[in-house]
Amino acid sequence: MGLLLQIIPVITVALLFVIKKNRIMHIISLSTSSLLLIIAAYLTGQVILYGTVEYSSLGRFFYIDALSIIILDIVLLIAFMVSIYSVGYMEEEIRLGKLAKRRLRIYYILMHSFLFTMILALTVRNMGLMWIAIEATTLASAFLVGFYSDKNALEAAWKYVIICSVGIAIALLGITLLNFSSLNILEGRLLLDWTALYEHAEFLQNSSLRLAFIFILVGFGTKAGLAPMHTWLPDAHSQAPSPISALLSGVLLNSAMYGIIRTVAIVNRNEGSSVYTGRLLIALGILSIATAAIFILTQKDYKRLLAYSSIEHMGIIAVAIGIFSPLSVFGALLHMINHSLTKSMLFLSTGNILQKYKTKEIAKIKGVLKSLPVSGTVFLLGLFAIAGTPPFSIFASELSIMISIFQEKFFGLGVIFILLIAIVFAGIALNLFKMFYGEAQDKNLQPGDGNMPGTVCLVVLLLVIAITGIFIPEGVKELIIRAQNIIIG
Repeated sequence: MGLLLQIIPVITVALLFVIKKNRIMHIISLSTSSLLLIIAAYLTGQVILYGTVEYSSLGRFFYIDALSIIILDIVLLIAFMVSIYSVGYMEEEIRLGKLAKRRLRIYYILMHSFLFTMILALTVRNMGLMWIAIEATTLASAFLVGFYSDKNALEAAWKYVIICSVGIAIALLGITLLNFSSLNILEGRLLLDWTALYEHAEFLQNSSLRLAFIFILVGFGTKAGLAPMHTWLPDAHSQAPSPISALLSGVLLNSAMYGIIRTVAIVNRNEGSSVYTGRLLIALGILSIATAAIFILTQKDYKRLLAYSSIEHMGIIAVAIGIFSPLSVFGALLHMINHSLTKSMLFLSTGNILQKYKTKEIAKIKGVLKSLPVSGTVFLLGLFAIAGTPPFSIFASELSIMISIFQEKFFGLGVIFILLIAIVFAGIALNLFKMFYGEAQDKNLQPGDGNMPGTVCLVVLLLVIAITGIFIPEGVKELIIRAQNIIIG
């Protein structure tokens, strides 16, 4: 079953090269995402029962534990929602003349190639292969960022490729140093095997290990959107098609953060390294939240504003991992889930708004609640959710992280953290809430939500983040606790 995770997207891409009818392409995409989600559910059950899933016939290649299955489930759940949403969204783009009919094939080929690279990054146990997969996510998604081929989209795509390629090259240097730190301890196929590195972490060469962490943090932090390496992210997320923006923000950033978390788990098992890694993570995390807070206050484009919000939430996760207490790590993992679901829902909502109003400028949009009764309501509630208000799930994870900060007696950090989050909330409220009231400038605008299957996905995601803000299912809690134990050791 695990092998099918890698094989199915490859078969899908091959089929899409030969299929000519758009309707069949939609069916293939939906079937693939549904099948992958079913396999992920089966593998999740296996991880809950046995702790890990690995295949000896593949040597030491395929491996899943609680940490990787959490992020893998996020990837495949959001990919499923995006596949449903994409059917109506892309057909409307073709109808509006924004997209040639033949471009649908390219869209689906790139989307499922992108999905394959993320699955690969989360299911290999060798950090070199993980690096290759994370680099491949850049190549697969860059064409999606520039999909509309206008001036702004192409500029965003080039910026994305250049900055992330430099970042991932720095990460490669870090992985090389990580390998160097283990040369006298590991050999053969165990080299760069993160399970072996984790088990032998206390024997790794301390100076090389710490230097490796800096390069890996900067390299993968670039891909995760941590400041000051974040500059590609607002352009890429705002210019990509809305379903792809949902994938970039909801799952790509988590895949890069996964590489950082795996490295932290290894380095912190080496004597005296947890304080060292913690300071670096907290510094980058607070800088990311502060950067997002400043830019959110001045945004005029709602998709760019949501992109800066993603930088904020990656910063929150970095701070929580840096604190490195059981509660903070639990909060970080829960926050990864909550942010992914909420931000994906918001970016999908912006797709409906953009197709209705034909603009991304906040000042030109009024009366969203009247024009889009369902999508507008979901977007409004989603903004409250992403800003961390109860009863939504992000409030629960942010509260856990805040409590952990004060429990560990980082009082100054706690005050700064709360202040910055309050500024972000104010920025979202000042800029976006005025979109929902008043009368639309275009008097011919017909009220009503299009893309009904996609709109249903929005409602489902809203219900999930509302329910999980009050109650976390036992299976999810069990996986998070097991992943927390893996990270803390």
